[in-house]
Amino acid sequence: MSTRNRLLVAIVLSAFVAALELWGGIRANSLALVSDAAHVCMDVIALVLALAAVIGSQRPADRRRTFGYGRIEVLGALANGTLLLGATIVIVVEALRRFGAPVESNGHTMIAIASIGLAVNAAAGFLLAMPGGAGHGHSHDLNVRAALFHIFGDALGAVAVIVGGIAIALTHLQWIDPLLSLFVAAVIVVGVLRVLRDASDVLLEGAPRDVDTAKLESDIGKIGGVAALHDLHVWAIGSDSYALSAHVILDDLRISEAASILTSLQTIARDRYHIAHVTVQLECEHCDPEGVFVCAAVPNP
Repeated sequence: MSTRNRLLVAIVLSAFVAALELWGGIRANSLALVSDAAHVCMDVIALVLALAAVIGSQRPADRRRTFGYGRIEVLGALANGTLLLGATIVIVVEALRRFGAPVESNGHTMIAIASIGLAVNAAAGFLLAMPGGAGHGHSHDLNVRAALFHIFGDALGAVAVIVGGIAIALTHLQWIDPLLSLFVAAVIVVGVLRVLRDASDVLLEGAPRDVDTAKLESDIGKIGGVAALHDLHVWAIGSDSYALSAHVILDDLRISEAASILTSLQTIARDRYHIAHVTVQLECEHCDPEGVFVCAAVPNP
């Protein structure tokens, strides 16, 4: 099943969980359950954004967007993270309000509804995380990672409600309900900040975290005929598409020899660092003007 279809199924499952928890929260008079239902509703919107981003990122490149639409997924991940942070703020505000005005909740109903929601969330998370669903190539798609954080947050919310329901049923302590809501909110924020950090790194064109630029520069320098290099830049076009540009200074070589060096450089970038787009400017500091060489040196007047 394609990533698009997996996200579509996850949307349907999450919408079912949201409706079920909203109904159960009203029936059980549970803040944790109602808050989690609102959280899941926001996640449904976030998953729809992720699906739209996946569809958009598959569009081919054109004359204006020569690298294609890969960064649509990054924008979608930022939107997803922002929405989830907004939902978390709502949970925190409602939890703090409940501390000041305790309301008795029905623990048994909380346990039953949250257990169903947890089972559905587990199915959706497994569907997204299985091979071919949550990732492709060498890294996870940012949008699907964001979607998995949403599903994970929903599952944590369900677990918190189950634990809270058991505790409330046994002790009748109503502050347990909002306290667990705050715990879930804290865990969710940690995950969202990671997604926002990774998405921001892409937009700022920072080097991907799985690419050691110092080692990459060293590997290129070990290629026979390479004297030095400068202006090395590595950045991510999308979560699974990397690019490189550099100025490489060669020894005094002919074109055929330089072409072999360029091929070796591209092979290292692709096989060791998963960099598909390589742009290199070949330079030579000291060239023989009588031969046919690759030379970017400016002759002295």
